Amino acid sequence: MVFSEQLKTAKHQWLFNRLGGFDQVQLHHTDDLLALPELDQKLWAVLSCPAQGLQIAQETLNYLDVDQDGRIRVPEVIAAVQWATKVLNDPNELLSGTSELYLSSIAETDAEGAKLLASAQEILKNLNKPDALFITIEDLADMAKIFANTQFNGDGVIPVKAADSDDVKQLIEEIISCCGSELDRCGEPGVTQEKIDQFFLEAQAYADWWALGEENAARIAPFNQSTETAASSYAQVKAKVDDYFTRCQLADYDNKAGEVLNPSVLTYEQLGLKNLAEQRDELMTLPLATIAANRDLPLKSGLNPAWLDAITQFQQELVLPLYGDIAFLTQAQWHEINEKFTDYLVWQQEKQGCVVEILGINRIKYVLNQGQHAVLLDLIAQDLALAPEAEAIESVKKLVFFCRDLNCLLNNFVNLNNFYAIDSHSIFQIGTLYVDGKSCHLCIRVNDIAKHSAMAALSGIYLIYCECTRPGSAEKMNIVAAVTNGDADNLMLGRNGVFYDKNGLDWDATIVKIIDNPISIKQAFWLPYKRVSRMIGEQVEKFAAAKDKEQQAKAAENVAGASIKPDATVAAPAQPFDVARFAGIFAAIGLAIGAIGTAIASLVSGFLALSWWQMPLAIIGLMLVISGPSMLLAWLKLRQRNLAPLLDASGWAVNAKALINLSFGGYLTNIAKLPSNSVRQLLDPFAEKAQPWRLYGLIVILVIALLFLLMQQGVIPNLLTHWFSIKS
Repeated sequence: MVFSEQLKTAKHQWLFNRLGGFDQVQLHHTDDLLALPELDQKLWAVLSCPAQGLQIAQETLNYLDVDQDGRIRVPEVIAAVQWATKVLNDPNELLSGTSELYLSSIAETDAEGAKLLASAQEILKNLNKPDALFITIEDLADMAKIFANTQFNGDGVIPVKAADSDDVKQLIEEIISCCGSELDRCGEPGVTQEKIDQFFLEAQAYADWWALGEENAARIAPFNQSTETAASSYAQVKAKVDDYFTRCQLADYDNKAGEVLNPSVLTYEQLGLKNLAEQRDELMTLPLATIAANRDLPLKSGLNPAWLDAITQFQQELVLPLYGDIAFLTQAQWHEINEKFTDYLVWQQEKQGCVVEILGINRIKYVLNQGQHAVLLDLIAQDLALAPEAEAIESVKKLVFFCRDLNCLLNNFVNLNNFYAIDSHSIFQIGTLYVDGKSCHLCIRVNDIAKHSAMAALSGIYLIYCECTRPGSAEKMNIVAAVTNGDADNLMLGRNGVFYDKNGLDWDATIVKIIDNPISIKQAFWLPYKRVSRMIGEQVEKFAAAKDKEQQAKAAENVAGASIKPDATVAAPAQPFDVARFAGIFAAIGLAIGAIGTAIASLVSGFLALSWWQMPLAIIGLMLVISGPSMLLAWLKLRQRNLAPLLDASGWAVNAKALINLSFGGYLTNIAKLPSNSVRQLLDPFAEKAQPWRLYGLIVILVIALLFLLMQQGVIPNLLTHWFSIKS
């Protein structure tokens, strides 16, 4: 469908609300639904969305996805609204969101609506509810129950119960056993025209093949009725007998081969260590009998015990009818037996209709001669004649699902009202993640974390990707959760939480990836101090680790030196004390301390020189100098948090810049708070005891700063001069 500039000529007066930083059209009245095709596509919040994985009935999504391409687009949504409003007396039914469709709501004056009404009444009749005033989704949940008592239902599948005679019922069962089945709408297995045609083609092919064998019975069946049994015995031993005579020919070719072709003594020694009753497979690999030049095959004695039964059966069914009760079979006789089965084997290789062979040739001939193919096709035609009524039943189901779910989809497609509404959730929000004292409500299913995160990073939202598993189950899924409130101090890779989906099922969630973005202004204010604190901590850890490594190296060196010179009694001469070097070090340290003290003294003197009301302002100004850039950057980024890239990464095509401001972010992520009527005990028996060392350190710093200040002001030198003058 091609959309043009329709707003200029549209007569309907639309109502737009400002939500999420963009104008969203409101769908509150019947006129809004009827005029939806007039709404410019540029004003739709979403242009397309996936047709699966959303918090809406999959049946509804399947009905909307007319072309079954896995996506729902604007033309498909408009087509669904137009169809539903046409077959309803009051299109407001689409705004109700109820799963109950009253029969009086169906437009009987519309041709399709009349069919829907008749179909709905037939459904209720089949469910033993002929007096019901409405039909529900629960009534349509089990289509097999609707068609349970019907002979035909328009799906082109004939179950056994659709046949009138026992003979036809038996034939349907045989077709199912030979060619498989399709599930009928009543829930029972049945046959389609394709299965029926396949069965009769296979049956005719098998009958033709069998007739060919009967016409050439003299060549193909050398043992008459026993040919098939004799052929089975022949096939069982053929490879082994060929092997025996070939070995004997090779022994005749070279006498030395005879010893090698028979089992060696080592082979028998190895077999002798085993339970031969359990080693039949190993025995079957040995020759049928002892190999010797030009030796015939013994039939009564000297045979490999693993082949004794097979050779005995072969002797009874083939050798005895041909040659009598002989003790040995010559190679020439074996060749004669092979020639007798040549035509039979060719005939077997050309066999057709194998899928119906289990029925036997007599049953196959009977079925072909009774003309039951036409009987079954007539049943198929009777069933397909009811296809329009069956399609109307499917349309009833579609209408009931639309009445319940279509308004929800519109408020997540035409606009994003459900996402920005306080008392509801959008169809892409699949649950809530609890982690680090927070509950994150904006959680979206993710198929490929790496691919999703590349696009989602543009949203400007702090995102955590989690791998979720169901306790006691092999189910797994990946989600991304937006953290829009609080801080991220304790959010790290490997951190565990619990995810609750919309069905109330709980999943174990583990953080596997984080996209770092500002969360709040408060977090940005403390961020510089936390970074400095973290940096100092890391430097202290590095210094301590370096010192520890140095001490370990020295200890190892001393141990190594002691092991090399265990008897050394004379120590190395001590290095002379370098006075100049240490004097320089102390001088440098003194200068550094003096510089630091001077700086502190300058700050303190400048601070003390301020009026009392200027001192708080100076402190606030200093903190703003430190935290201001971080807060400004966070403020700018938080104003740009956009839902669109997050959804686009999941296969949506969002048509607007859907912002998540600070106040809405506080709703999407809740942080732990004590209940308003709680009583809090501040006494912690396990709290660390307060130590005065910090106070003492602060006092020392202030004293030093005061001394430097007095030195700079000349107070201390004047006091010392005055004191020395008095002494003198």
